[in-house]
Amino acid sequence: MSASKLTKKLGGLLLTALLLGPAMAFAEYSTLNMTESVSKIGQDMYDLHMLVLWICVVAGILVFGVIIWSIIFHRKSKGAKPAHFHENTTVEVVWTSIPLIILVAIAVPSTKTLLEYEDTTNSDITIKATGWQWKWEYDYIDDKVGDSKGIHFFSSLSKESNDARQLGANKPLPEHYLLDVDERIVVPVGKKVRVLTTAADVIHAWWVPELAIKRDAIPGFINESWFKAEKEGVYRGQCAELCGKDHGFMPIVVEVKSVEGYKKWAAATKAKADKAKAAAAAASGKTYSMDELMARGKDVYDKNCLACHGATGAGGGPFPALKGSAVATTGPVSTHIDIITKGKGIMPPFGAQLSALDVAAVTTYERNAWGNNTGDVVQPSQVK
Repeated sequence: MSASKLTKKLGGLLLTALLLGPAMAFAEYSTLNMTESVSKIGQDMYDLHMLVLWICVVAGILVFGVIIWSIIFHRKSKGAKPAHFHENTTVEVVWTSIPLIILVAIAVPSTKTLLEYEDTTNSDITIKATGWQWKWEYDYIDDKVGDSKGIHFFSSLSKESNDARQLGANKPLPEHYLLDVDERIVVPVGKKVRVLTTAADVIHAWWVPELAIKRDAIPGFINESWFKAEKEGVYRGQCAELCGKDHGFMPIVVEVKSVEGYKKWAAATKAKADKAKAAAAAASGKTYSMDELMARGKDVYDKNCLACHGATGAGGGPFPALKGSAVATTGPVSTHIDIITKGKGIMPPFGAQLSALDVAAVTTYERNAWGNNTGDVVQPSQVK
């Protein structure tokens, strides 16, 4: 191929790339680019990201443009002679000063945004988020807006998503598949929410992109961050740390309500919790039939145990089978209860997550499902 033809072909390829490249990039812009936030600090982060991105784009175009231009028009076949120079003060000053100016231009807004993001003072609400394998536990610790202090609950993958994700389920995927929960966090719009993150077992990470918040949850440590949503709505996130087998199944859902809506939610949630405590206290002294315990136990098992031990109790990998196991058949009921409530090995303790009735029900279910048929009926009064 002649030099002139090569030049024309390279020029054509370059022109095609310049024309089609931006169009192809912008077609996937919304999915490839950083998520825009509904909080001011998050928008500051986004603007900073875009500033750095365009600086890199301009620098890349200039640098590679010069390189490509030099390759095409100053190649040996055209008789170009390389220049020989050494210790050119002007060139050295220019290529040192320009990057320095760029770095300072980036460093000033970056430092300002970082300091603001780390400032968790003067928060209106404080929520502690504790990661478990594989769910989140929430405690409302402080509240200057309403009366949510003392609210406590566990948030797990929604039943619809959990059912659909099972191997061989053959069910239509629900809306917000793997990004929906049974219990949402609720916060008021326009208020500063401080989030304390920790973990009960392994390292997790609390991440909600639209709220511009992402923080590791480490056992034995308390990390803190904050967000202030400027718009009502529902914002979804998930654990962003590889925390084990079901890492992909512990989403986060934050619902931002009006201040009045938040106050009503807090009052209703506390009333519901008080009612549940009273019901649990009454249940602890009540005697249940086998059918009642089996029905409730299956629900508890499907929500908390099925992911590891399987729908048929056959287990798999590092997770032992319950079907025909010594623990669930010939072993003492007290040992079975202890393992559920205190955990064993990589199995987390469920004593803080389940009521006495739930522990009794799931123990009964595991001792009588899948052909175990021990006939054991465990009552809440047997659960310490």
